[in-house]
Amino acid sequence: MFVSKLFQICLLGLIVASTTTPSQVVAGEASEVNLRDSPAKATTARNVQVVEEFRANDGKVGGRSNLLLLHTTGAKTGKPRLTPLVYFADGDRLVVVASYGGAPKHPAWYHNLVANPKVGVEVGSEQFYATATATEEPERTTLFEKMAAKIPGFSTYKEKAAPRVIPVIVLRRLP
Repeated sequence: MFVSKLFQICLLGLIVASTTTPSQVVAGEASEVNLRDSPAKATTARNVQVVEEFRANDGKVGGRSNLLLLHTTGAKTGKPRLTPLVYFADGDRLVVVASYGGAPKHPAWYHNLVANPKVGVEVGSEQFYATATATEEPERTTLFEKMAAKIPGFSTYKEKAAPRVIPVIVLRRLP
């Protein structure tokens, strides 16, 4: 009986260890980050291509380096998800905008990080875990305007999304 129970506990530990997602990782594991082996997959054919080019070129897509790969855990499914996003650095934080191209609803990745704020991030050739936080006013507007100044299309997204207020998220690296 004891040996059988011990075997079950060890087997369960192996299963849990092999299916760890960003929201289940403790901060102390940051030095062992390998998000490229994550089971997370991009969900659209276009995003699959972007992820492949990103990883093949140390974070550059189309010669530009303003993209990151965001690893989230599904809010409803608990499954790992992967989304390429435009970002900019704000001090030691990275900023992403949940514009969804100006759609009237928030993108799925936004709901995922609200439910599970511990995320994985690939930027350039770096990989790390971070905490995602939706900003509040007036910081949200200030950061949104910074993104729109860098990429003017974001102003159009704001108009198209109205009356939805587009969330702005900051990613802070975990120690």
